[in-house]
Amino acid sequence: MNVSRVIAIAKKEFIHIFRDPRSLGMAIAIPMLLLILFGYALTVDVDNVALVVWNQDKGQESTDYILNFAASKYFNVVAYVDSYDELQRFIDESKTFIMALVIPYNFSRKLNSNQSVELQLLVDGSDSNTATIAIGYATAISAKYNKRLLIQRMAEKGIKYRSPIDLRERVWFNPDLKSKNYIIPGLIAVIMMVIAALLTSLTIAKEWEMGTMEQLIATPIDPRELIAGKLLPYFLIGLFDVAVAVVMGQFLFHVPLRGSVALLFILSGFFFAGALSLGLLISIVAKNQLVASQVAMVTTFLPAFLLSGFMYTISNMPTPIQVLTHFIPARYFVVILKGIYLKGVGLRVLAMQAFYLLLFGFITMRLASKKFKKRVC
Repeated sequence: MNVSRVIAIAKKEFIHIFRDPRSLGMAIAIPMLLLILFGYALTVDVDNVALVVWNQDKGQESTDYILNFAASKYFNVVAYVDSYDELQRFIDESKTFIMALVIPYNFSRKLNSNQSVELQLLVDGSDSNTATIAIGYATAISAKYNKRLLIQRMAEKGIKYRSPIDLRERVWFNPDLKSKNYIIPGLIAVIMMVIAALLTSLTIAKEWEMGTMEQLIATPIDPRELIAGKLLPYFLIGLFDVAVAVVMGQFLFHVPLRGSVALLFILSGFFFAGALSLGLLISIVAKNQLVASQVAMVTTFLPAFLLSGFMYTISNMPTPIQVLTHFIPARYFVVILKGIYLKGVGLRVLAMQAFYLLLFGFITMRLASKKFKKRVC
């Protein structure tokens, strides 16, 4: 492989990029825009759940119980109603997730007489994930209230309460349990996968449509040199995009970066080698910019978003789908980014992921070299 020829092709590609504002905007502005859009839009945190209360008791005990919900950051008491019709109307007409709590008329009397009392919690199950989390919050608040009453009653009888099990949790890697701390690293992988493949999917196809491919074919350049020269500019742009994403994650989303920045960029290079080669392979096969861009979107965005482990746990997927995820390079890059961002692990832990990215890059680059023929057909 002649290095000077590779550099010449790379210079030519750089000139095309800087002369075309759309390509430059796609390469730099779109990743920033997508990171901002998805970074703020995607969240699995459940806070300030709207809660409607029908308190038929009106006693001090029921008021104290409701205050436990009002004081929690997870619930926001939006209304008090006096009938099931009003309660149902709130649930039916609400445009957001809402829960309803019904307290019976004998709540205070039963508590004061040491009897158990049943409450009704109505939940909108159309959003099953939010409903499950909100029910867990409500159950935890009720359990805490029950424990406080139990301790109080035992103290009145001169009995000191001692819990048989004292569970003290300690959360590693993401102690605040903020979803953005693991969504942003995974989001970087998905966006870079899409942008990398989309950019290079247009390069060879554009040469065919502009009629300049015949000139390249007439030169003594080797197919491997052409592919390397085409990939180099986008490889550098990709690393620049990673740098921008890291800065945005640090200062815009305040996501901590606990691992090595150098290792992050080295392994990002492994990832871009495969992602860019995939886009170039699509461009060589398609020979049409519109078709190439559509194929690139279908083969990168959906698999990277759904099958990389970014949003959905791979171990919960059906076995055939789990097998399929091994062919998605974003899967390995998501593990790498989360490992470096959240855990601060090094190459010893991420070596297998890095190997798979190198293997994918080698295979796709070889396929692109073999598929590209120096002839007009």
